Amino acid sequence: MTEGLRERKKRQTRKRISEVAVGLFVERGFEHVTIAEVAEAAEVSVNTVYNYFQAKEDLVLPPDQASPERLADMVRQRARGESAAGAVLSTLRDEVHRRDRSLGLTAGFGRVYAMMRAAPTLTARLEELGQQMTDALALVLAEETGTGPDDPLPRVVAAQLGALHALIFAEIGRLTSAGAGPDAIAAAVLRLLDVSEDLLGERLLGFAVREE
Repeated sequence: MTEGLRERKKRQTRKRISEVAVGLFVERGFEHVTIAEVAEAAEVSVNTVYNYFQAKEDLVLPPDQASPERLADMVRQRARGESAAGAVLSTLRDEVHRRDRSLGLTAGFGRVYAMMRAAPTLTARLEELGQQMTDALALVLAEETGTGPDDPLPRVVAAQLGALHALIFAEIGRLTSAGAGPDAIAAAVLRLLDVSEDLLGERLLGFAVREE
């Protein structure tokens, strides 16, 4: 269905508020900018900001983009004959090739990354988000393979894939801080994914293959 005028305006307002907020955070530091200042700069009311973003951290890590279901959704959407690990690896590779914004593979991300790492509440949110992704993935794997609540296998597989996902973002952050550009970072991440796949092992790579 095509996007209606009301929905488009809401999306544009949400995007403008987020972009203005991130610009202020990068310039002055996350903890030194208030919601009222974001609202004034975006030319909206404080209530409007909170209508779109429940918490200040959501301005940088909006739930629809930084979702706890990210890894679980990769697995839910995998093709027939594809395993859980295969789905995560292929999705990450596709995001790298597309220079997806969710990975930070865009010009100027270095300043945003530095701002995020300097804000304790944002780093805590990122750590919490990583654990939530792993937990959600473990639930999906348990449901799809029919394993019992005491079976550790889905949790172990989820932990391995969650660690790989975290490693990718850590590598992007490391290279971004070192001043590398998006193309160089993308090439390094693809090499890292290749090495990781070689080391994961057949049992994990063949776990939870979609049959239909």
